[in-house]
Amino acid sequence: MIRPGKITDIEDILHITRRCAQKMEQMGIYQWNEHYPSREAFQNDVKRNELYVLELDGKVMGTVVVSTFMDEEYIPIQWLTKNENNIYIHRLSIDPELQGKGYAQKLMDFGENFARKNNIQSVRLDTFSQNKRNQHFYEQRGYKKLGDIFFPKQSSHPFHCYELVL
Repeated sequence: MIRPGKITDIEDILHITRRCAQKMEQMGIYQWNEHYPSREAFQNDVKRNELYVLELDGKVMGTVVVSTFMDEEYIPIQWLTKNENNIYIHRLSIDPELQGKGYAQKLMDFGENFARKNNIQSVRLDTFSQNKRNQHFYEQRGYKKLGDIFFPKQSSHPFHCYELVL
C-alpha cells in the first residue's frame, strides 16, 4: 500500500535511506551522505503533503516525494516543457532487502499516475551521474536525459536531470 507519509514515519524512512546509502557505497556509489537525505527534508515533505510511503505488512519499506516545487538548481536546465505544470520526484528509496522486486516501479507508477490524474504536463527528476543502475531504470521508463546540475554537499560529480512528458 502507498499512503501519505507522516511525521511518525520519519525514523523508519531515515533507517531505510541510511541502509540504501550503505548499499550504494558498497557498490562505489557515493550519492547519499550525512547531509542528504536529511530529517529536515522529510519533515518539510510531510508539511507540504508531498511524502508518500510504501507500507508492507504494516511496516514502512520505501518512500517517494511527489512535489510541485522546483528547486533553484533546476533553473538552468533546458526542460522539454514549460516550468509551470510539472511535478518533481525526489528521495525514491526502497529497503535494500526488497530492491529488485518491482517496488521502485510501483512508487514511480504512483507518482506518474498522480501527475496524469492532476493534468500535470511532465514528471521531472535527477539522479546521480555515477549511479548507472538508476539512469537505466529511468531511461527504461521513457525519461529523457537533459542536462546536469550539482549538489556540492553530496558530491563533486554531477546529477543528470530527466523529464518524462505525459
